[in-house]
Amino acid sequence: MIPADTPFWLAFLIVSAAMTLMVTLRYFMASGLFAWLTARLRPGLYSGLGKQIAMEVRYSLIAAFIYGAPAGIVFWLWNHHGYSLLYTDWNAYPLWYLPVSAFIYLFVQDSWFYWSHRAMHASPRLFRLAHAVHHQSKPPTAWTAMSFHPIESISGAIVIPLLVFVVPIHLAMLGVVLTVATIMGVINHMGWEIFPRRFVHSPLGRWLITASHHERHHEEYRCNFGLYFRFWDRVCGTDRGLSKRLNQPAQAPA
Repeated sequence: MIPADTPFWLAFLIVSAAMTLMVTLRYFMASGLFAWLTARLRPGLYSGLGKQIAMEVRYSLIAAFIYGAPAGIVFWLWNHHGYSLLYTDWNAYPLWYLPVSAFIYLFVQDSWFYWSHRAMHASPRLFRLAHAVHHQSKPPTAWTAMSFHPIESISGAIVIPLLVFVVPIHLAMLGVVLTVATIMGVINHMGWEIFPRRFVHSPLGRWLITASHHERHHEEYRCNFGLYFRFWDRVCGTDRGLSKRLNQPAQAPA
């Protein structure tokens, strides 16, 4: 616990360092796990990509600080001064609101990502300035999810810290949102489809973004801009379906 009378600059450094460490550990645990699974289930898929993966890790560490700093400030303001609409009392709102609040956060984050992502692709200058770093990962790997230019990291890092001042959410549900964000970010970039084909082509799968869907964005650039859901891509006519390479039936080992 940080004493309430701690100078703001010192509290900022402490909470930023703590949250940055948490984001960094979450990144290495998630990306490391799925990189290990890739090595076991798709041996050789990342062969020759050592320099690319090193670049992805470097940019991801910078992104970890950019995501961790505002998160740490918000947590400190909530924990020490009661600011924000975070809560821990399970009875503060009806139980049905718990999943609803998580969905609201995911949908708002997805909406912001779709439109900001699409804007970066629509403007060549903005693409070169903020988004080209992410597309240097050819092909994307399990380490690509947080490999952003600092400008793009800032655009993504502000959403949830702002939302906690607008939409009430239980601390546990916020943890669910961050877990979903981490896992989906990794599995959608790792270069192979972890979900069964029957799920990808199911009624639910047709509305969710998986690696098969996001890989097509990395192949063609001007389509499939969403983060979690295919809603905006479908509404705006930017959904071009699945990557043909990743959507092939799995081959039995020789």
